[in-house]
Amino acid sequence: MAQFFNRWLDWIVSALGGSVAADSVVGHVLAALIHVGLLLNLIAVGALVFIWMERKVAGRIQDRLGPTRVGGKFGWLQTLADGLKLITKEDLMPGGADRMLFRIAPYVSFGASVAAFLAIPFAGGSFPFVAQHLNTGIFFVLAVLGLEVFGVILAGYSSASKWSLFGAMREAAQVVSYEVPLGMCAVVPVLLVGSMDLVAIGDTQAGWFTNWLVFHDPFTFVVFWVYFTCATASVNRAPFDLAEAESELVAGFHTEYSGLRWSFFFMAEYGSMLSVSLLASILFLGAWHGPVPVASLLGLGESAGPVAWYLGGLLGTANVLFKAVVGVVVMMWVRWTLPRLRIDQVMTTCLKYCTPIAAVMFLGAVAWQYALPGRTFFGLMRLPAAAYQVTEGWERTGGATRGGAPRIVVREADLSADGSPAPLRPRASVADDAADRTGAASRPAWPALVAVGGNELPGGSGEAWRD
Repeated sequence: MAQFFNRWLDWIVSALGGSVAADSVVGHVLAALIHVGLLLNLIAVGALVFIWMERKVAGRIQDRLGPTRVGGKFGWLQTLADGLKLITKEDLMPGGADRMLFRIAPYVSFGASVAAFLAIPFAGGSFPFVAQHLNTGIFFVLAVLGLEVFGVILAGYSSASKWSLFGAMREAAQVVSYEVPLGMCAVVPVLLVGSMDLVAIGDTQAGWFTNWLVFHDPFTFVVFWVYFTCATASVNRAPFDLAEAESELVAGFHTEYSGLRWSFFFMAEYGSMLSVSLLASILFLGAWHGPVPVASLLGLGESAGPVAWYLGGLLGTANVLFKAVVGVVVMMWVRWTLPRLRIDQVMTTCLKYCTPIAAVMFLGAVAWQYALPGRTFFGLMRLPAAAYQVTEGWERTGGATRGGAPRIVVREADLSADGSPAPLRPRASVADDAADRTGAASRPAWPALVAVGGNELPGGSGEAWRD
């Protein structure tokens, strides 16, 4: 996108006798502003919808109607009216509070929630719909989501209230504990695909729903449910919401907050719910691919032209957002169905159940991959001929390996006699990489599956690389 803006700026400035370089910082700034603006709108509008949805879900479960007056029969504008009320409320602060920490705590939590969306893709292919394409995307998202707890700790510490402090300490213990099984669950799709790139993980599940990783083997199926449990706890949702248990701590870490700052905590919570649900969709539920490959059947691919590619990307975005919204609704359903656990029960669930189960399932997935390579859908089906295999290498420029992030190449697998994908040859040296890039006769016959990023390798190799 930055290059796109720079090309247009260069065309405009050239009429005045000037020029703009292809890698000018102006294009990168414009692209960054657009990406951040879209993500902020996604979180803000998502919070408006989710708060209204939570009230309707809670009403149905409790045999009530929920909002029915503001904005029509179904109360569509109830959340917007509440937001206007919060903006006009007085911003109070306890007399003994740490003024600076008290003020910045909500923005720390909200900033961490927004930052996680930077590496979450909404469509794949050569030009994925993602703000920042990282080859370690899963690592980045999990690491940034863990920073949200710092805002909660600052809020509890700076409020000069024992109830707030108790809630903050509970949140710190809970988040740190549940990050362990959560990370172990996320490692299983990384093991199956061979990459931490979320785009590669999503593209690997292309095709029918039988290619979704949740159906890859029984161990991954169990891991998905462990992940969802840990994700619910990590975003401080009931029955794990001990940090704001109103029956014990008044309102927990945000007891002393009011007005707009109070609302930022809840926007961060709903943003985190959406992000962990998006991550579950990408890691286990086919990402932007539906249960039926509608985009492929309609020919909405990159080879059909830019319009078809864009429509296919929009369809993929709708797919992944729908799955994420379903995940958020399930979290609401659980909240209004199950009673809140005690703090000792929350920790027991993590340390005695989730962590051991995740560890055993990870070992089971390793054994399954070793015993039944090239199988999917609980081992009943073979991987298709166009199954993805991902490997990482380094780009060589000017006679030396260029530093920086490794490139990821997606190739069509070379199938063995039994139909299982043969392992890719590792890039052991710069010489091997150079042989691949110049189309040497010794290069294995791995035809390109996609032209990633539109960067064709020299020498007619037909392979494509992306950042």
